[in-house]
Amino acid sequence: MTPNAASTSSGPSRRSFLASTAAATVAVVGGMPLLTACGGSDSEAREGATSGKAADKLLPTYIASNVAQPDLPPKNGSAAGYTGKVDLAALATSAPDKLGTGAPLKIMAPLWGTPPKPGNPYYKTLDEVVGTKITWQNQDGQTYGEKLGAVLASSSIPDMVVVPSWELVGKISNAVTAKFMDLGPYLAGDKVKKYPNLAAIPSDAWRMGIFGGALRGIPMPAAPVPNIVPYYRKDIFDAKGYTVPKSADEFLSWAKEATSAKAKVWACSDMRWSAAGIFGVLPAGPLGWNIGDDGKLTYRIEHPEYLEHLEWVRKLFAAGVVHPDDKANTGDPAQRFTSGQTLVYNQNMSDWYGKTTEQAQSNPDFEIDGMDFFAADGGKPTLYANPPASIWSMIRKGASKETIENALAAANFAAAPYGTKERMYVDYGVEGTHYTVKNGVPIKNDRGVQEVNNAWALLAAPAPYLAHPDFPDVARKQVEWQQRQGAFVKKTSTFGMNIVEPSRYANLSSQFEQLEIDFVRGNKKLSDVQQAISTWKSSGGDKLRDWYKQLLDKNGSGN
Repeated sequence: MTPNAASTSSGPSRRSFLASTAAATVAVVGGMPLLTACGGSDSEAREGATSGKAADKLLPTYIASNVAQPDLPPKNGSAAGYTGKVDLAALATSAPDKLGTGAPLKIMAPLWGTPPKPGNPYYKTLDEVVGTKITWQNQDGQTYGEKLGAVLASSSIPDMVVVPSWELVGKISNAVTAKFMDLGPYLAGDKVKKYPNLAAIPSDAWRMGIFGGALRGIPMPAAPVPNIVPYYRKDIFDAKGYTVPKSADEFLSWAKEATSAKAKVWACSDMRWSAAGIFGVLPAGPLGWNIGDDGKLTYRIEHPEYLEHLEWVRKLFAAGVVHPDDKANTGDPAQRFTSGQTLVYNQNMSDWYGKTTEQAQSNPDFEIDGMDFFAADGGKPTLYANPPASIWSMIRKGASKETIENALAAANFAAAPYGTKERMYVDYGVEGTHYTVKNGVPIKNDRGVQEVNNAWALLAAPAPYLAHPDFPDVARKQVEWQQRQGAFVKKTSTFGMNIVEPSRYANLSSQFEQLEIDFVRGNKKLSDVQQAISTWKSSGGDKLRDWYKQLLDKNGSGN
């Protein structure tokens, strides 16, 4: 079985990582209740969030799953790890009743890669075992926000829609409350017991599904540890005798030694995502607001670490240690990494397993590993926690009771824990059609790779875990890496709060991503970044600070 979708669903989108992780930050389970909504008007009620006892009343009762105890229990917020083989002939059943009625159900979800053909054996079989009849409206994950915005602005919304947090910008945030229904009457309290896999989703993840004072989102729980990894080619490091850097200066020194344009080898790709962790930069979005030791509420771009991490990456570009295609911002950094043209790059946790399997046959010496984060001066890093959930499936307002029940049946099936028949169906499809079993390990064939894509997995997920029966050592390394990084995680003042900012501030920070890209490549000056920060303050940043201060004064800090 594969890791659950919470670990793999982000897709290869630069925007998704920047918006959801601010480069090399982390997602931590646990924390504060959510904020109360401000004001009384309809538009105001869609801002802020819901907290305290009011939020507790909206949550499903938590009933932990006891299926398949992990070999590596969670520690420091890591995912659970499974390194042993599961007895495929003795899989548990987590959804003994067929909860679906077979009524038609339209679902829109992002999908990275080629969408499976309608009516394929994967979709047909899952419909049969769940009792659903789903028409999938899969959309390109790279441009999903555009499609999502257009659909929510229309009068024709699919029965169920997957909403990633990184697309909650502009009018989409307010549309979520206006267009999707309150699931409380079906899931709050003991009502969730009808759906045992949904009941096993941690409460902190459910809290993140509260929008506009109601439980609207079925969450995919996120592991409370870094999701962006500074990957390095361990096989090449070992062959060359390189030592993994432990400070910003050591990294630059090593990068100069390792780079040889003549040999077409460069040290790294654009390291902004990892640099944020190295320099202790606060996350992007609402989590970037934090009350410091001085009692002042500030945003991430106001801190000296923000400029310092960009200036360090700029040094890497200026030293010529970054691949020319990365400087031009073209092509695929992962392909340059696997081909040996670059020796270090940043990407999400799923690439650890993905690149290992991809290279297993054609490049058996290939070995990927993750650098531990270090502080710029070589000390302990400061990593910040992201939300306990950042992707939700939602049901449109006005859906019939039968449609709602079929949607919840699908989500309950998708949230099946590791070690169950349901998880096997979601992750691998049909034995003989999508995979074969070799030495007790399920192996996908070409059809399985094509058809068993991530649409079903995005409807919901169990508590985070990592398991790769074909490469158990990868799962072990992933979990151990998470456990080491998790020891340095801090929560910001807004942690655990699903905050919808006023729409008037929706585009306030939109210019910074492109400005960062241009600055580190030497196309913009430091004064340009400093001016952008000043403009941010005067054009709404200071007023947004007052808005956050009011919420925090009323509801308390998340850290």
